[in-house]
Amino acid sequence: MRRICIYPKDIARITGKSYRQSLRIYNTIKKIRGKQPHQLLSMEEVCEYLGLDKEQIKTVI
Repeated sequence: MRRICIYPKDIARITGKSYRQSLRIYNTIKKIRGKQPHQLLSMEEVCEYLGLDKEQIKTVI
């Protein structure tokens, strides 16, 4: 079974940015989406924000 949630470490792996920058991106997406602190981000939400194809990200994760 594949994961459906994304963590800052995954964003760092996808974008090549540092963990700290990826954490900022992660929190920005959560803020835009109106998520609460305990809620996670889905792969679709991250793909939409970064403008990437979901299939491309699946190969990296």
